[in-house]
Amino acid sequence: MPTTTMLQPIPYLFFNGDCAEAMRFYEKTLGGTIKVMMTGAQMPVDQCAEPTPKEFMDRIVNAQLELPGGYLLYAGDCHPQISYDGIRGISLTLNFATVEEAEQMFNALAEGGEIGMPFAPAFWAEKFGMVTDKFGVDWIINGVLQIP
Repeated sequence: MPTTTMLQPIPYLFFNGDCAEAMRFYEKTLGGTIKVMMTGAQMPVDQCAEPTPKEFMDRIVNAQLELPGGYLLYAGDCHPQISYDGIRGISLTLNFATVEEAEQMFNALAEGGEIGMPFAPAFWAEKFGMVTDKFGVDWIINGVLQIP
């Protein structure tokens, strides 16, 4: 079905109780602004199908980070009654106009995390690297894309 609305997929990350810490880290590291950070205790009771479980009161049910350029990143903590297996099957990619900016971001995200592929030349970018940050989110960082 055709649409006149420009679609932009928005990543929604699930964490295991450390969503608030992760979103504050991304706010600082990515240069964004947290627009929403709602806990289970702050949910509007009259709009919930079921009462909020006691163990979910301090967890984040909805966080929204606005990034430069108006892009968004959403997140929340996994419900405590659901088995948490980490963030799997997705990498977030950031493209930079300079290698220097890309390398700074790569290093910032790698702090406390794990480097999957060192920041080095690639056929599609002057430099690229892969890192899993300290919250378990996989990132692909590109500096100066060379794709036509």
